[in-house]
Amino acid sequence: MNGADARDPQTDALRTDAPQTAGAKRRKLGIGGMVAVSVLAFGFSFALVPLYRIACEKVLGIRLERGAADGEAVAAAPAAKNDRMVTVMFDAGVNSKLPWEFAPHRMSMRVRPGELYETTYFARNKSDRDIVGSATPSVAPARASQYFNKTECFCFTAQTLVAGESREMPVRFIVDPGLPEDVRTLTLSYTFFKNDVLTAELAAPKVSPKSPQSAP
Repeated sequence: MNGADARDPQTDALRTDAPQTAGAKRRKLGIGGMVAVSVLAFGFSFALVPLYRIACEKVLGIRLERGAADGEAVAAAPAAKNDRMVTVMFDAGVNSKLPWEFAPHRMSMRVRPGELYETTYFARNKSDRDIVGSATPSVAPARASQYFNKTECFCFTAQTLVAGESREMPVRFIVDPGLPEDVRTLTLSYTFFKNDVLTAELAAPKVSPKSPQSAP
């Protein structure tokens, strides 16, 4: 056997293992990259909500729905005495899938910013079955929405009306004294939608627990 044909077994093993080692490294890098991208995407999805809120409130001047706690904070703050009055209009709508009658009892109200007021809406289930509805509020003009605070509202929870049932739905609110001077009229609107998930649960047959059987 001449020198050209002689092969070192260890050298052959290294040559054979080299591609496999490189491939394993590439696979590890690929998996690591996918994990990093997944983590970044997961974090970005959580960041979308505050980013959306910041864009609405700071850039567009639209305040997203406030809860009762925000309204209570405004109510607790001492209101400066002033003679300014603004008009609040009340509007109501019902989605076509919801067989309800829904309307405000008052079409408008003159209010003084910083003081607490109350009005009511009327809802009636015109169908022959029990239905759960959810109300979505909005305030116009949009830039004034951050100055309209609700301390009590039927929009905070889903509403269940049995077949033919009628209900008075109160709303307590305060117009923030910081409302821009050029805004003299605000419109509070509600649209009721059918809550399909809760309505389906309401119509589902109730399963009674099995009574324990006595031992023979």
